[in-house]
Amino acid sequence: GSMDYACSIFQQVDEPGSFDFNTMIRGHVKGMNYEEALFLYYEMIKTGVQPDNYTYTCLLKACARLQALQEAMQIHGHIFKLELEDDEFVQNSLISMYGKCGEIELSCALFKQKDIKSVASWSAVIAAHASLGMWNECLMFFGNMSSEGCWRPEESIFVSVLTACTHLGALDLGRCIHGSLMRSITELNVIVLTSLIDMYVKCGCLEKGFCLFKKMANKNQLSYSVMISGLAMHGHGHEAIKIFSKMLDNGLEPDDVVYVGVLSACGHAGLVDEGLLYFERIKSEYEIEPTIQHYGCMVDLLGRAGMLNEALELIKSMHIKPTDVIWRSLLSACKVHQNLELGEIAAKNLLQSNSSNPSDYLLLSNMYAGAQRWEDVARTRSKIATNGFKQTPGFSLVEVGRRVYKFVSQDMSHPQWEGIYETIHQMEWQLKFEGYSADTSQVLHDIDEEEKRHRLKGHSQKLAIAFALIRTSQGSPIRIARNLRMCNDCHTYTKFISIIYEREITVRDRYRFHHFKDGTCSCRDYW
Repeated sequence: GSMDYACSIFQQVDEPGSFDFNTMIRGHVKGMNYEEALFLYYEMIKTGVQPDNYTYTCLLKACARLQALQEAMQIHGHIFKLELEDDEFVQNSLISMYGKCGEIELSCALFKQKDIKSVASWSAVIAAHASLGMWNECLMFFGNMSSEGCWRPEESIFVSVLTACTHLGALDLGRCIHGSLMRSITELNVIVLTSLIDMYVKCGCLEKGFCLFKKMANKNQLSYSVMISGLAMHGHGHEAIKIFSKMLDNGLEPDDVVYVGVLSACGHAGLVDEGLLYFERIKSEYEIEPTIQHYGCMVDLLGRAGMLNEALELIKSMHIKPTDVIWRSLLSACKVHQNLELGEIAAKNLLQSNSSNPSDYLLLSNMYAGAQRWEDVARTRSKIATNGFKQTPGFSLVEVGRRVYKFVSQDMSHPQWEGIYETIHQMEWQLKFEGYSADTSQVLHDIDEEEKRHRLKGHSQKLAIAFALIRTSQGSPIRIARNLRMCNDCHTYTKFISIIYEREITVRDRYRFHHFKDGTCSCRDYW
């Protein structure tokens, strides 16, 4: 890692060969000096030294990290000229590079051209899809690899697939991967174990993740960070702080990422005083300059607690320019606490920054709707259409029989949609006897009460629950992942369903986990 010293020796070599250049390029890439690696390759070409396959594996990695697609394509041309396109290592590096530069079609085309696909080739194409968040495709390629049956997956593939399971909330599939790991690898390294812990806690199985964490012989900074963030998502703020204390006792220095988890834990559990104390300790004890993520956590913490004026004052005192995320967090808190005055201030700052996120306009529109200001609602919503913004619709994912099913609001695309809506109809009768009443204030449109109740009935989370009740055995748990925050009506509805049908229902929304059991939720209605 002493590149300065290596460079001084390299400069004294009269006629460096390909081995010397390759060694230096690899050193720069290892030291994350990616531009230096490219400059050195240019020097190599200029001096007439012919590159070989070892040159390009490191060089393409540098291009991927720099997102230098144009330079990478020129280098691909050099590879053709030197007739190295059939080299196994170079091919896999190209597959990985194109994927990580966003050209997934080129990555797949190169993969399909390969006559014999090695385990490294599968690893490259799966990692390429993972880098772009194409989680379903990751699992599809892993399934194809497994069906061929001639390759034993390596650890990097398992990490990519576990990450896919984590994002999709596919716990059953994640468990299968865990089983494959136990059969394939005698001793799991820290990265794989941390990925397993992350998968379990983010798929709603906190106990299993925590059990794996306690059994880990060697815990690193990332392991602690994952566990702290996982406990935060489940609302276990006090437990997260205990784990943080153990990390300090073990002599590990916290970094800015660990502190994001700690502050998030305080926010989800309503530990305002503790959050303010840790925020001060970031600066005073560890001399870490607070990042935008730290400020975001603090605005969220104060906003959840209803301390909206304090949140605004904190934003004004920031030493860095507040981003859209900061103002959006304040706007969301203003909607929850129905403070239209401060909400308009947050929205004004968002719109001045030329925000192209339609959810900002929708949040403001919903606040106007809650105040019955329908003209302002129409004006705000017309801006979405005028600016050509496309909103990502809310959806819910539910895993049944190791398959993940997706539902959107008022969904009738599923083959069993008639049975799903019939189940919802039956559920509503039972809910009425238990005292449930639809919270029509959550439907922010100028329509009559009957139409509002009809719209609430078709929320994606309710469709996912109905489908799971049809397709799973009595008493088995239901796990749902959402891309948006849960509405109050769905929260109340799910609490009633958990007691009527005697089911444990776990819902992961954009912010945290909700564990419903016997008519109560783990969040204690604080979210």
